[in-house]
Amino acid sequence: MRSFFHVARNTFRESLREPVFYILLTLALALIGIFPSLALYVFREQIKMVVDSAMSTTLVLGLVAAALCAGNTVSGEISRGTASLLLSKPIPKNLFVIAKMAGILAALTLFVLACSCATLISLRVAKDQFDLDNLTFGIYYAALLTASLWGAARNYFAAKNFSESACLASVILFPTLTPLVQIIPSGDAIPPEFPYEVLPALALLLFAVWIMGAVTVAISTRLEMVPNLFISAAIFFAGLVSDYFLGASAGGFSIQTALYALIPNWQFFWMADALAGKRAIPWSYVGWCAVYAASYIAVCAVVAVNLFAGREAAGGNA
Repeated sequence: MRSFFHVARNTFRESLREPVFYILLTLALALIGIFPSLALYVFREQIKMVVDSAMSTTLVLGLVAAALCAGNTVSGEISRGTASLLLSKPIPKNLFVIAKMAGILAALTLFVLACSCATLISLRVAKDQFDLDNLTFGIYYAALLTASLWGAARNYFAAKNFSESACLASVILFPTLTPLVQIIPSGDAIPPEFPYEVLPALALLLFAVWIMGAVTVAISTRLEMVPNLFISAAIFFAGLVSDYFLGASAGGFSIQTALYALIPNWQFFWMADALAGKRAIPWSYVGWCAVYAASYIAVCAVVAVNLFAGREAAGGNA
């Protein structure tokens, strides 16, 4: 177990140290922060637009981050030969792959956490159809700038990795700001209520990103980052339309049923329509989706272990 935590921790830190992870996280936070200002042009639909746009940004960029992290930390290590160095120690191949998956999922958890908190802050900014909460808006981007400046300062004065320091600062700042901005005076007689109804939808997004992270790790045991990204994108788009093309014909024992079961159904985790219709998302549904996500991740882990078992750690195929 000590080897497992050691590999998982190193994978987690390697993911945060990748410049592309910092770029994707900062891009996601910057986009989520600007959505309230764009919502001024949508009559009485500013909350819906902010929620839809923020959730879409979190999901898409989270899936890209999953593919790139897996490509850099799994297939990248195999092609560079560093995986063979690790496996020369008493670390079984199956433990190595599962620890890699755990480290990547931990990094993706921080990604979704920061984006989810940014979404809640943006909803506070978009409190009124014709007026933004400019104070909260300024605090939001000040926090985003502070995270980058903190990373630069740590890199310059302490020789610490810039990307890792900036990402960790964002993950600390935005969850800290989320409850604080709710008590900032808004100028209204009745301050906006905390959007508790959005929390289940954000939790479901985390499950979706976890699943794609597990899928990309399984693919990365055999393929490099670029084909991994293309295949992951194909799986993502297939999962978006699987209900339409496969759901109606699924039943009994057939190819359609097998494909419908194998392709992750992202519609299970996309609750923007329910929020737009002001329908409550029961936490029991979130629990069942968590079971689905855990089962899918477990299957991906088994597939990844078996795919990696037949591959040379130095990059060749057995």
